[in-house]
Amino acid sequence: MLFHIAAAAMLTNIAVMDIYSFHELPTNIVDMQLLSDESPLHRIFVYGTLKRGEPNHNLIQDVANGYAKFLGLGRTVVPYPLIIATHYNIPFLLKKPGFGHHVFGEVYDVDTKMLKKLDELEEHPTFYERSEEDLLIAPEGKTKSSDNFEEISTLTKVWIYFLPRFRASLLENPMYSSYSNEGSHGLKYCEKYARDPSYNHRSEVQ
Repeated sequence: MLFHIAAAAMLTNIAVMDIYSFHELPTNIVDMQLLSDESPLHRIFVYGTLKRGEPNHNLIQDVANGYAKFLGLGRTVVPYPLIIATHYNIPFLLKKPGFGHHVFGEVYDVDTKMLKKLDELEEHPTFYERSEEDLLIAPEGKTKSSDNFEEISTLTKVWIYFLPRFRASLLENPMYSSYSNEGSHGLKYCEKYARDPSYNHRSEVQ
């Protein structure tokens, strides 16, 4: 009887230790257990409605869409025109290096399933095109201002969604270094479910 009680107590302690050990694992190890061996990671840079607090961020948050892990803040190595355009106030990053500003956003590692969902949202490759580019990345907690970003950042490769073909007149639009749907521009983004399916907004920019 005493032997059985002692054995049960020992098993209970082992179970508690196992649970404790799991929670003490580094976050990246725990996260990797959620991935299958057949799900390589892809590093992406989001600068518009996919950022935290923006209208489409729920797509990244939804685990049904795949795996995503926030890595830090990012900034383009070269300037690009980040504009807001069309009747639906969509943020566009125009593939015109050297124009506009260094653009700030967020960096994520995502699996292939999530990447496909992002491609669907961005209508890659028929509208936006996903291009691999150099990017500066920095831990969020160390970025006190944009002024010291280069000092604390490191270089990485990421996928960025660009509008590669666009009307030249778009370069006359106001250009931003960082996007917010709540910005002083007052241009509220119209989500896809609320759009007129008969209206072709692409014709406004291409």
